[in-house]
Amino acid sequence: MYFAPGEHPPPHFHVYYAEYTATVDIRTCELIEGNFPRKQTKLVLAWAELHQEELLNDWDLVMNGKEPIKIQPLQ
Repeated sequence: MYFAPGEHPPPHFHVYYAEYTATVDIRTCELIEGNFPRKQTKLVLAWAELHQEELLNDWDLVMNGKEPIKIQPLQ
């Protein structure tokens, strides 16, 4: 996770795969924008659920201008 100028609530993160992009709401672990292949969507949402607390903590950090803590990537 990184801070991009102009980020805004709700807490979310962006995902990228090949030519696809999407946005995931951290609170609901659902795609809220974009288009992603079904298999990759399932993997990303499962990862988000497993790391939801860490993602929310990182969101708070970046919204306060601090560096996020690394989260174990999808494997």
